[in-house]
Amino acid sequence: MADIHRHDYADREKLAEALAAGVAAKLAGGLATRGHASLAVSGGSTPRRFFEVLSRADLDWASVMVLLVDERLVPPDHERANAGLVRRHLLQNRAAEARFVPYVVDAHTPAECARLSEEAFAQDGHRLDACVLGMGTDGHTASFFPGGDLLTDALDTGSHRKVLPIYAQGAGEPRLTLTLGPILDARFVALHIEGEEKRGVLETALAGADAAEMPVRAVLHQSVAPLHVFWAP
Repeated sequence: MADIHRHDYADREKLAEALAAGVAAKLAGGLATRGHASLAVSGGSTPRRFFEVLSRADLDWASVMVLLVDERLVPPDHERANAGLVRRHLLQNRAAEARFVPYVVDAHTPAECARLSEEAFAQDGHRLDACVLGMGTDGHTASFFPGGDLLTDALDTGSHRKVLPIYAQGAGEPRLTLTLGPILDARFVALHIEGEEKRGVLETALAGADAAEMPVRAVLHQSVAPLHVFWAP
């Protein structure tokens, strides 16, 4: 079982403020010690408040690299592209100066998209300072979906791959995702969930161990990295 720190808040605004403060502190630490910092964030509707609060943090954003935990293989201007969500809600205010490195989604094959994306992310050459995950009601996190064709490979922390394509029936479009290794290697790993339904999913995931059934268990039941769970009703 991971070293889990649970942070419950009365409402989603307070959660967004607390999570943004925690992430900003980690980024500030990276900037102070190495002169640069990196952040991986997730898509969906849950992180919007968090993004907007974080975008106002007083940081040297020009020295911060922002990337996505995962992305759908859709055009960058597609309404379901996570990159669009980040541009609209995070890369504004002070954070407009951040260096956003999106996934490559226009190569000939998903495998080629994954390879080129991995090369783009590797330009920074350092471990992530912070990684903020989400969770679906099916127990997926990142693009680790139940039934995913490359799920076993994506969850293999011994793999040298940092980005993989993945397809699962429940995912809709084919996806690109960071693998579990670089996620757990981040200096700060957070799981951001909201609502009673997802709290119930979390409790179910904590009570079992089968990551094929609920892939978020690969994050919950590991001994590599402390995990901070942020929840509000």
